[in-house]
Amino acid sequence: MPPSATYYFPTGFLWGTATSSHQVEGNNTNNNWYQWENEPGRILHGHRSGLACDWWGGRWREDFDRAAETGQNAHRLSIEWSRIQPTPERWDEDALDYYREMIRGLYQRNMTPLVTLHHFTDPIWLYEQGGWENEEAPHYFERYVAKVVEALKDYVSLWVTINEPNVYVYGGYLGGGFPPGKNDLRTAFQVLVNLVKGHAAAYQAIHRIQKTARVGIALNYRSFRPARPWFPLDTWITNFLHQGFNAAFPEAITHGKLRFATFRAEIPAAVKTQDFFGLNYYSRDLISFNPFSKTGFFYTARYPQEAELSDTGFLANVPEGIYEGLAWAKRYGLPIIITENGVEDADDDLRPRYLIQHLHQVWRAVNFNWQIKGYFHWSLVDNFEWERGWTQRFGLWGLEVETQRRIRRPSVDLYAEICKTNSLSAEMVQRFAPEIYAKLFPE
Repeated sequence: MPPSATYYFPTGFLWGTATSSHQVEGNNTNNNWYQWENEPGRILHGHRSGLACDWWGGRWREDFDRAAETGQNAHRLSIEWSRIQPTPERWDEDALDYYREMIRGLYQRNMTPLVTLHHFTDPIWLYEQGGWENEEAPHYFERYVAKVVEALKDYVSLWVTINEPNVYVYGGYLGGGFPPGKNDLRTAFQVLVNLVKGHAAAYQAIHRIQKTARVGIALNYRSFRPARPWFPLDTWITNFLHQGFNAAFPEAITHGKLRFATFRAEIPAAVKTQDFFGLNYYSRDLISFNPFSKTGFFYTARYPQEAELSDTGFLANVPEGIYEGLAWAKRYGLPIIITENGVEDADDDLRPRYLIQHLHQVWRAVNFNWQIKGYFHWSLVDNFEWERGWTQRFGLWGLEVETQRRIRRPSVDLYAEICKTNSLSAEMVQRFAPEIYAKLFPE
């Protein structure tokens, strides 16, 4: 008989999925991403977010039902700043009421809300004032955060101030794929400084309003490894990337010192402004030093040759990287929440393996009594994936964009069993991904 075992997670572990406002609500026409979508050549195939998953039209109810019925006890969602503050002088109380209704909906389904206050999008009025290049942006953000927390404090005590500030900076100010599409290292640093200041101001505002709040960020951790460990320049550029992409922001909000490329800043207000560490993990890159690289940063990146790739080659399945990320995050001495992890997979062929293998690595970390408090899979339902439009399918549930029909993928049932039993069992692996059974449950 094959070996049988069950890997259990801690009592009270949060099991959920993650979404963001622009990607699921639809008709978000007052933010910088709406403008960006309407500029030719910005989004793959000219796709638009459009109706998205029609959550602003009310379909969050049925999606929350699906999540609750399949055992999820939590959900991570974001608030759209441009809905709450459509102009600098005006607050939209109706929009606040609508978010209050959504979050009450989670409570009614016995699901814990984790609320993100900034997930990539900025109101057009802020964007036209220079966005986060503007030194007033942290002040504007603090006012908005205080407004939202005051409105939602009866229902929410877990807050993410800013989602993936590192991706926001790299995408908008170094890579050019996100608005405003710049490629300028000094500007990127100034934006990073202002994001740190904005987070710190928001952290203080939340704790003034709600003493019991737990506040963090959601950081995109990328596992960087030297392609040739024996070659010192590969190691050097790998460490350089890790510091700039992974470490700069959490160091700044821990010690008040920001180190990014050749730039330095002291931000004393940011010291110890994090109650938990939110970790997003998707994949690993092997890094080679390359002085002729078109990126302008003296490196090229590739995926490990032995790793399975996702539908479009966007991600590689490297589950060991999430364990590495958790071990790194643990150094900050805070509880950890995995705020995103998932894979694009329209056919749902790779997703069961990806999910099981990554959760097995999470269980390894939990088994060492590391303080890991929850796991949020990206995503509940297929959604608009930024500059990649509708070309990637990250949902447990599929979405037929034209009709808004939801499609139940097999991974729905796998994740439901995990959530309902708070465990990963040999029997689940045997049924949903037998091809990796021997790896996870050796004789």
